[in-house]
Amino acid sequence: MLDQRKLKTPQGKIFEVNSKPLALAVAAEWDAQKEIIDRGNMHLTALCNTVLDNPQNCTKVDLVNNIVNCLEMDTVLFYSSEADELYKLQIEKWEPIVHWFCKHYNVNIAGTQSIEAPGVSLETKTAITRHLMSHNFNSIYGLVYAVDGLKSVILTLATAERTINVSEAVDLSRLEEKYQISHWGNVEWHHEYSKHDLQARLSAAMLFVYLNSHSATSRPKNDAPDVS
Repeated sequence: MLDQRKLKTPQGKIFEVNSKPLALAVAAEWDAQKEIIDRGNMHLTALCNTVLDNPQNCTKVDLVNNIVNCLEMDTVLFYSSEADELYKLQIEKWEPIVHWFCKHYNVNIAGTQSIEAPGVSLETKTAITRHLMSHNFNSIYGLVYAVDGLKSVILTLATAERTINVSEAVDLSRLEEKYQISHWGNVEWHHEYSKHDLQARLSAAMLFVYLNSHSATSRPKNDAPDVS
């Protein structure tokens, strides 16, 4: 409820979720708004709205395919083209996560030092597709939100599996930026804001995935959003 009226989505649908903890988290976002409603910082509300309205009429298959296709442009697979300090840092920080990804999902994928996308085999795409399809529709939307922020499927799944935490995932996704900052300095109002904004977005996405995955009624029928 908002001002004694039922909250609605941008498309005019009644705002309903099927997880009480998620409802409380959304309520906390609204309670945090004061004189001005800053929707840009209400990530859980935005995710719920997107699931309920589904503006692109996406099916779960559409969303999963979108995530899997992002593997070929995954941030942690693009190494510096030269064997410099940045390359060594990327090897040190990224390779353990890529190794975990390959072992955990029984796939084979490697990074590249060229501008060409790394090859992702059909077997790898099939394995990741199978895993993602085990999630419900709502949770997949949360993973899409995370991938979009991190620009990395690998970091998103590692965070979802709690192999790394949100702060670590953000740092790994911004590794090159952090390297440049260490050499050229930090523009606090820009770089710090960017970091904290991404942490907030990823935290919301992971909470959305977790709360929907643990909701007894969250699995939709026929891959359609469940608004009950």
